[in-house]
Amino acid sequence: MSWAEFITVFGIAVGLSMDAFAVSVTQGACREIHGHRYPLIIGITFGLFQAGMPLLGYLAGATFSTYIQHLDHWIALSLLAVIGLKMFLDGLVDYRRKKRAKSLGEICEDVCHTDLRLHDLIMMGIATSIDALAVGVTFGMLGVGIWLSILIIGLTTFVLSAFGVHIGKKAGPLLGDTMEMTGGIVLIALGLKIMVEHLVQGI
Repeated sequence: MSWAEFITVFGIAVGLSMDAFAVSVTQGACREIHGHRYPLIIGITFGLFQAGMPLLGYLAGATFSTYIQHLDHWIALSLLAVIGLKMFLDGLVDYRRKKRAKSLGEICEDVCHTDLRLHDLIMMGIATSIDALAVGVTFGMLGVGIWLSILIIGLTTFVLSAFGVHIGKKAGPLLGDTMEMTGGIVLIALGLKIMVEHLVQGI
């Protein structure tokens, strides 16, 4: 791979990683983070999905990719909306519980920091990477080496996602009791952003 190809692939990798980075920030803000466990889990998961989708597109070919392109933004919106809505509702219930406890002078334990469940992690991984399917087809058309390309994409996503969790951890206290609701809104907004981008490109 030449330097020009490397710069191109790295630029694509950074662009593809932005949604995963944003989701990682919300997870860092809304989860109880201790040590490097969550950053590693989220970084590895998002990195694998972000590397796997271009490989799938590369192997499947342009026909499959064209079919998926008509659905990928709806899939991403649906997955992020489901997770985001659940986060928002859980946060809203917890927020009201805290407000009620405070009004009664009671001590209210913080229970909004739930563990990250595997199926939620997988859904977020798919939602933030599904639009990368067509990238693999593009790599094939341009004659770019797919294995080195997906390695660059996977590592870039891993680093940015793990870093995003740490940023979210620092930003979480600034949001106070509304951080889980805010995280849910951000996920829904990301889904809408992906859908709008694809609809606009299709005009």
